[in-house]
Amino acid sequence: MTAHARPAEPDRSAVDWGEYAAAVHRWETITGRRAPYPTQPGRHGRPVLAPIFVEWLMGLPPGWVTAEHLDLPRTGQLRVLGNGVMPQQAAHALAQLLDDLTELGHHLDFTTPRQPQRPSARQAPSARPARRAPTGTSRRQRPAATRPPSAARRPRARTQGPADSRTR
Repeated sequence: MTAHARPAEPDRSAVDWGEYAAAVHRWETITGRRAPYPTQPGRHGRPVLAPIFVEWLMGLPPGWVTAEHLDLPRTGQLRVLGNGVMPQQAAHALAQLLDDLTELGHHLDFTTPRQPQRPSARQAPSARPARRAPTGTSRRQRPAATRPPSAARRPRARTQGPADSRTR
């Protein structure tokens, strides 16, 4: 048995879902799977959140993140699940995006292919755009001789808090 192997699952009928019982039952019906036990014993014997429960809550197939062959510790599984997107949310977002793009497409004319614009004879293509003259003299643009001496750029003195000699 590995250090992060899945513990034996306690009796699910012992879970009192309280005010969430209806929602849990509805999600069990939608997913076609019973809710796994929500916690598992932690390192010090106290209950901690079970990744298999989070996986079920997100509507992912069993073992999508918690399969033993993935060899992810519990914290890694929770990190992956926490950074993931529920498939139902992704499908809804993509459907809305496609609807918006379809609506946008009705307002644009995609029937006439656009020809690439070629520069006119007066506009000779150049390898790079013309450089603008400098408008200011930032420190990076100044020659080394006009920069302030290095003594003027010394690091700030550290303060010692209320007992600092400068505050007396």
